[in-house]
Amino acid sequence: MKKTYMILAAMTASAAFLFTSCEVEQTQEGKLPKVDVDVDAEPGQLPKFDVDAPEVDVSVDKKKVEIEVPDVDVDVKMPKDTDN
Repeated sequence: MKKTYMILAAMTASAAFLFTSCEVEQTQEGKLPKVDVDVDAEPGQLPKFDVDAPEVDVSVDKKKVEIEVPDVDVDVKMPKDTDN
């Protein structure tokens, strides 16, 4: 379980770094559509952006890990079965 939290923390940190290290430059302004009362409309224009994201190299190494599993002994006392 500790390993899962470490992997999750590493992935979160990597995602935070990835999203904060992007360079975004707006290349075109947005424009609202011109609407006439007769429901004639000219289409609007969404702004355009040029995004330069960093290159990310993700590699995976396989390795064998031995895990010691504890031996657990549990004494369970069940209630007596009574007929009603």
